[in-house]
Amino acid sequence: MSQRELWERYKKYLCVSPSVGFTLDISRMNFPATFLDQMAEPLKAAFNAMEALEKGSIANPDEQRRVGHYWLRAPELAPEAEIGRAIRDTLADVHWFAEELHAGRIAPQTAERFTHLLVVGIGGSALGPQLVADALGSPADKMRVFFFDNTDPDGMDRVLAQLGDKLPETLTLVISKSGGTKETRNGMVEAERAYQAKDLVFGAHAVAVTGANSELDQYARKNSWLRTFPMWDWVGGRTSVLSAVGLLPARLQGLDVDAMLSGAREMDRETRQRDVLRNPAALLALMWFHAGGGRGTKDMVILPYKDRLMLMSKYLQQLVMESLGKELSLDGKVVNQGIAVYGNKGSTDQHAYVQQLREGVHNFFATFIEVLQDRQGSSMAVEENITSGDYLLGFLLGTRRALFEKGRESITLTVPDVSARTLGAIIALYERAVGFYASLVNINAYHQPGVEAGKKAAGAVLELQRKLLTHLRGKKGVSGTAEELATAVGATDEAETVFKILEHLAANPDHGVARTTGPTPFAARFEVK
Repeated sequence: MSQRELWERYKKYLCVSPSVGFTLDISRMNFPATFLDQMAEPLKAAFNAMEALEKGSIANPDEQRRVGHYWLRAPELAPEAEIGRAIRDTLADVHWFAEELHAGRIAPQTAERFTHLLVVGIGGSALGPQLVADALGSPADKMRVFFFDNTDPDGMDRVLAQLGDKLPETLTLVISKSGGTKETRNGMVEAERAYQAKDLVFGAHAVAVTGANSELDQYARKNSWLRTFPMWDWVGGRTSVLSAVGLLPARLQGLDVDAMLSGAREMDRETRQRDVLRNPAALLALMWFHAGGGRGTKDMVILPYKDRLMLMSKYLQQLVMESLGKELSLDGKVVNQGIAVYGNKGSTDQHAYVQQLREGVHNFFATFIEVLQDRQGSSMAVEENITSGDYLLGFLLGTRRALFEKGRESITLTVPDVSARTLGAIIALYERAVGFYASLVNINAYHQPGVEAGKKAAGAVLELQRKLLTHLRGKKGVSGTAEELATAVGATDEAETVFKILEHLAANPDHGVARTTGPTPFAARFEVK
């Protein structure tokens, strides 16, 4: 295709969303001229499903739940008045609480005011807040934000070391809908002990975002935490960033959460249009369908050319892969759907994996995210008539062209800036695109049975560890190999798991397990002395 033909295709298919200042360019996706017409009926069904979802129908049939994250930025659309009122009241409480903290009217136990925030969560309870904090943060922030987003002890130690003597000025925010998520609970316990080590009362520094009467809600009330904010069962973790899950830490940081909600609300309006060429979310879903043949055979590479959007690929990785990675269709057929997502930031990738994207295995399509505004204010010239931001655009356009020359498809999303309003609109755009795509391939985007299976398997491993420790402590000084100990605890078929557990126990001093080296790793003997 000549550059002139490509220009005509660009003009024909460029989607402009004027209310949010976005454009979406799909001209470098090689769909045939008949594709949009062929997809008209499936897309009509997807629009109908989305409309029913927003009106309060059961959109998650496995759990018989409604899906209401769109109501978070438009509470007047909630199907019952009490839901709309709860959304508005929660937002008002978020604003009030943040103002009280910033003014020092709600203060820590021994310091004048809270200056730091530790967010404890995992998955959607961390990725969304992390994206927002990193994208919108500045030296003018009211509070500095840190995260426990894993159950890695060393990772938590690193964060606590960064907080250092600021822990007495740190508010800890624990986010878990059920309160039973083990990674989050472990982070809470580790944080609580860190405060206790400094003779501080954890409850005087703690806030929860959780479901009503959950384990965490009960624990927070019993221990006189400062506040609890709601998580509703109609908001999934990966779509919760515009609930208290994301709004509370953002507001405490000092960010404009009203602008985030405004941007999301405007994008929702744009993406309700049934004119496909004016609807960026519908076009995204259609391009994903085209690229992977409706089977997810191509990976989605996210390339934001902006440091502030570095975490976008991680955020979208969960949103897309947890929503679309499903074994069964809505009618119970085995379909093994999904789209793999990975990415980094431009132009870093030109020194990382763009070489493979251009000349290696052709198993992907790319999404470039272009930000028009380079920085607040003017930029210096690094060469005659050229700024650093000019170079960034040059690398984006050059990489896009280099990929196209090799038949690699790409989408380009152009946004005006990285502001709270723009970020809210990006979040809403991808939430809607995921919903449309799920309808096109007939899957439930709003449950996660694979995640639950992993949690159950982890629980079985920990139960096996308990049996091993009970046996070893009951036979102090008597050693055994992994296979011998597996037989002793009635887990002969789990010898590999037993071996991995014993190796981990012996590498750490916590449980008193010692390891004696053998001629092979599998002949090593383990005991509690």
